[in-house]
Amino acid sequence: MGGQGPTTSGTQAMHDALSAPLRDAVDEFAGHLASVRNRSAHTVRAYVADLVSLLDHAGRMGCTEVAELSLDTVRSWLARQRTTGAARTSLARRAATARTFSAWAHRQGLLPTDVAATLASPRPRRTLPTVLRPEQAALLVARPGRRPATPPAGEPTPGGPTPGGPASDADPATTEGAPATGAFENTGEAVRLRDRVLLELLYGTGVRVSEVCGIDTADVDQDRRVVRVRGKGGRERTVPYGLPAQRALDDWLRHGRPVLAVSDSRDALLLGARGGRLHPTMARRIVGDHAEAAGLPRTSPHALRHTAATHLLEGGADLRAVQELLGHSSLASTQIYTHVSVERLRAAYRQAHPRA
Repeated sequence: MGGQGPTTSGTQAMHDALSAPLRDAVDEFAGHLASVRNRSAHTVRAYVADLVSLLDHAGRMGCTEVAELSLDTVRSWLARQRTTGAARTSLARRAATARTFSAWAHRQGLLPTDVAATLASPRPRRTLPTVLRPEQAALLVARPGRRPATPPAGEPTPGGPTPGGPASDADPATTEGAPATGAFENTGEAVRLRDRVLLELLYGTGVRVSEVCGIDTADVDQDRRVVRVRGKGGRERTVPYGLPAQRALDDWLRHGRPVLAVSDSRDALLLGARGGRLHPTMARRIVGDHAEAAGLPRTSPHALRHTAATHLLEGGADLRAVQELLGHSSLASTQIYTHVSVERLRAAYRQAHPRA
């Protein structure tokens, strides 16, 4: 579909079944999202999947040109989604896709009017994110210090087979023949140091998992204790980190990364066991495995991001400062953490106050 990344076979089949004008509109819209609006490949795929579903529905109602798309058609598509059990969050996202496409098609002259400009969408129920208590977060980030020196599940050992891990952890660079004496132990220790710095950075900075995996060694300013990350839409920001993360970085850069680094590692800060850039999928697995081993609730990198933001606000940080640290384009995205703090306060009140 216009070279904008892979899609599911179902979406591809629906795309191919569209009329030529509708197919062309999908491909041009995908190109606009990727090149003009600088959306990530994941976001483009989501928009395209929603749009193909909408235009497939429109085609079944006799629409063969974008100009024939109407507000009634869009509404009937959303109604059909609702009757088939789509969640409110999914319906809200699909309505947003319809509005974005309608506005773009009108600007391009494909639609005589912006038919979806007045389209209402269900307000999604916003659930409060999972947040660890400070002592739980401290237990999690300290977990790699007690970990046996062995690579995690899904990561290969030197000279051994790759048990189906992510592609970035399955770089073709392997040592020939049997590993040298102590190679397994060295790799295990390097992986432990990698896990420790990953957890320290996720909790210590509140960055997204894709952002932490995208950090290069040149992005780390150890003198100022800040790291440059690239967020959504290609926006860059500088985030500070503390002394525990600094110590973890020092150990990793001196004793861990050189063990795992290969020619294909280039400038990636965090590496998989085969030397490639650490993949977000593996980073999620690492966080989940350590949380489970520590006896904590199911935890993801995003939960650590929520935890960092909540602890900052509970410690007295300004909401605007937290917005900048997290890279939120809107303050509304950050305000959910004030609700988290209030709910935690209410829970403590209900538990402790005799008049609760």
